[in-house]
Amino acid sequence: MPRTGTAQLPLHGGYAPPWLVKRMRSLAREISLIMLDEFGKDEFLRRLSDPFWFQSLGCVLGFDWHSSGVTTVTTAVLKSALDPEETGIAICGGKGRFSRGIIDEINRVGDNLGLSTAKIDDLKYASKMGAKVDTAAIQAGYALYHHCFIFTEDGKWIIVQQGLNAEKRTARRFHWASESISSFVVEPHKAIVGVDEGAVLNMTARESEGCRAASLDIARESLAKLRNIVVTLRDPMQQTLGKWTGEKVLVMPWNINWKAMALAYDSQPKNYEELLGIDGVGPSTVKGLALISELIYGEAPSWRDPVKYSFAFGGKDGVPFPVRRKEMDEAIEILRLAIESAKLGDRERQGALRRLSGLENKQSP
Repeated sequence: MPRTGTAQLPLHGGYAPPWLVKRMRSLAREISLIMLDEFGKDEFLRRLSDPFWFQSLGCVLGFDWHSSGVTTVTTAVLKSALDPEETGIAICGGKGRFSRGIIDEINRVGDNLGLSTAKIDDLKYASKMGAKVDTAAIQAGYALYHHCFIFTEDGKWIIVQQGLNAEKRTARRFHWASESISSFVVEPHKAIVGVDEGAVLNMTARESEGCRAASLDIARESLAKLRNIVVTLRDPMQQTLGKWTGEKVLVMPWNINWKAMALAYDSQPKNYEELLGIDGVGPSTVKGLALISELIYGEAPSWRDPVKYSFAFGGKDGVPFPVRRKEMDEAIEILRLAIESAKLGDRERQGALRRLSGLENKQSP
């Protein structure tokens, strides 16, 4: 039977101290180089996209199991430790202002790695859509503040990004991998780590296919018709069936970005992915189109939270409790081999192995 549990990634303020970052960078570099030498770039990328391995790596480097800082600091340390031209692995973006300059960074690093213009454009599109989906297509109350885009000289990529819920002071981490994605808007994630929030607008769910199709049809209508529909739905005298049946329906507030809808009408997007990619189509517009789809055309969206993985939690030094012990054991064993093979001083190696052993021993039998 699968092991299950719930988890939180509490928001921890402040910065990792310089002495810790220095040691984390050295250890991260050695582990990464061993991984790249033993398993290759594709497997290293695959491991970073796995929530258990990523979490275990962060713990080995010196972070608490469930801190939100595992995401931001681990990716930042890897970025500073690995030279793209040496390893063929490029780590772009990061927290706050670093995430906002990611397009220029992909352009620069991709060009240095000799990628074609078309391949670089594909990478920039993947970065943009990954952020757009987790901002607008999934609305669980988490605003993205960290976006890390990692790619190889072969053009394969992963995304590790994180959103925060300021009111609850918790974080949610999103993992993407190019090798496992067939659509950016239909259950595209490799993993989503966090707490199940219950009723969440999830336009990426397979059950939302009818709502996605109806939203697309609405967006391709004339602005005059769309405005009339919105005026009707905002009439305070209007009542919805959901009020009487008890069914879940989209609620206010929501607003339509009319400039974005003008762009949609002019471009006539071929599918929902193209619609979502239009500048200005954000959370409120996605919600508004879904509301119209539900109330006018009877095509309701999914309210299933797409969280896929969670870890046990306690206080700041919480005890890890894996959902899937086999995957956790595999992550620990690979890290153990990498640490033992790394060119580290005895003190650094023993410290890393001790943290790894502590992580293993804290698993419930």
